[in-house]
Amino acid sequence: MSSLTQSNLFQRVAVAIVGIPLLLWLNIQGGLFFFSLVLALSLMATAEFRRLAVHHAHPVSLLVLLPLTALLQLNFYFRIVDYWEAVLVAVMALQVIELWRTQGSQLMNIGSTLVGLLYVNLCFGSLLRLRLAETTSGMGSGESLVLLLFMCVWAADIFAYFGGRGLGGKIFGRKFFARISPKKTWEGYLVGVAGSVLAAWGCSAFISGCPDGRALPIGLFIGAIGPIGDLMESMFKRDAGVKDSSSLIPGHGGVLDRFDTIMFMAPLLYLFVTYA
Repeated sequence: MSSLTQSNLFQRVAVAIVGIPLLLWLNIQGGLFFFSLVLALSLMATAEFRRLAVHHAHPVSLLVLLPLTALLQLNFYFRIVDYWEAVLVAVMALQVIELWRTQGSQLMNIGSTLVGLLYVNLCFGSLLRLRLAETTSGMGSGESLVLLLFMCVWAADIFAYFGGRGLGGKIFGRKFFARISPKKTWEGYLVGVAGSVLAAWGCSAFISGCPDGRALPIGLFIGAIGPIGDLMESMFKRDAGVKDSSSLIPGHGGVLDRFDTIMFMAPLLYLFVTYA
């Protein structure tokens, strides 16, 4: 292992030692504590997505995007108006603002701005609403659902990393998704799915309040579908020509890099526990 790889791995482990207990504590506290976490992540992710978009367009200033992000997340928490009404206001405001701007293509500007704003806020908003779902029939508490999501995503990521390093290319001759992420292997993907299921079993066995009889299917679902979130973020970065969305988190890149799978899975899990 090269010294650069060792240094990166050390940074990743050091951040995890501090960050994971903090995230778990905020999830336990819930309420305004968890809302503050989601708000902070949303603001940083919005800024990062704008950083990616400026390579091909001229999205509006952070002086506009960050207040809109804060208002959307406040509405997810307090539900001042219906969610679709808050999104409608944001969409209409951005289109009106573009009337006075002269840089670049208006379609590209509006499109890139809206994709980032809605992608970030709807995903993190779903995570917030998932945590606020304190009672769901047979699904467990909001706290346990967020914990299950975190544990499955983290386990899948860790298992896929080491599974790919140890077995990558030794069983299957093709890469998992070479066009977008050439380092991912089928071996790493399948080991990651197993890790997610194992984490779900651990949560159901040792954590009170986890979904009754549904933790393992949820773990399998997260492990199997979750990598799409990582591929989507890789697609955005590849299109922008950057390695990481930012350098905010040592060894991990930015919020979009670290939370891409959680962002993708939170809306799906929210819909599942709401309508299943």
